[in-house]
Amino acid sequence: MNKIIFIIISIFFSFPVYAEMSDADKTKAWDCSGIYMANYFLPSGETFEYSMKEKSMASVKVLKAYALENNIPEKNWDEGVNKAVDKHYGSKYDEVKTSECHAFLEGLIPNGKERVNKVVQTLY
Repeated sequence: MNKIIFIIISIFFSFPVYAEMSDADKTKAWDCSGIYMANYFLPSGETFEYSMKEKSMASVKVLKAYALENNIPEKNWDEGVNKAVDKHYGSKYDEVKTSECHAFLEGLIPNGKERVNKVVQTLY
């Protein structure tokens, strides 16, 4: 009996964990991507730190990579991001929304903060 229980438990834990993005998560991730892209293309005269632009671009890349890892078709992902970019492009830097997006990304993606930091280091 113990062998059967051990086998069942072993099989259960050997399956990879596939955490799919819910529709709400995709919508929020797209919106955050639009906010991050707006941050990157801020008009001259806006007050910001250059590192914020780097973190924004890295965050967009990490969100896309995570979406693709979760089997969201690239075309579908890119269409959602384009709509969000159209919505936010040209807007002023919003520190609160950007911070909310950072918190969302770090809560959604395992090791999200570390993944963003790793991408930042490879941007240039």
